[in-house]
Amino acid sequence: METKDVIFELRTKHGLSQETLAEKVFVTRQAVSRWETGETVPNTETLKLLSRLFDVSINTLLGEPRKLICQCCGMPLDDATISREPDGAFNEEYCKWCYADGKFAYTSLTELTDFLVGHMSNENWPPEQARAYFEAQLPKLNHWK
Repeated sequence: METKDVIFELRTKHGLSQETLAEKVFVTRQAVSRWETGETVPNTETLKLLSRLFDVSINTLLGEPRKLICQCCGMPLDDATISREPDGAFNEEYCKWCYADGKFAYTSLTELTDFLVGHMSNENWPPEQARAYFEAQLPKLNHWK
């Protein structure tokens, strides 16, 4: 979905007119109209305001151009699993289980690996195989580099 469609869908879903949305994010009605026709896209600061207003990530507002993964555990991210900063803003780098309230849940790579092996291994993916996978993959993520 393109940014223009996302903004239109969110605005109508929330029952807002272009004028009302414009007032809430400090732009003109014409600016909202241009976003919804695809003529322009909101600037960075306006994207932040729209993100808070509609409670969606900036990645979602932009039509999900990036496939986000947690840079701590490697889990795919969407608006339901993305972490938040203490002020409520989305943090698109981490999942809500690895980073919450401004703090990381895991203090070491070993601690996270042990947790993941304990929860992800099963009869089809034995613990040794799961451990080897996580030990190879997790150090490649930004948090552990």
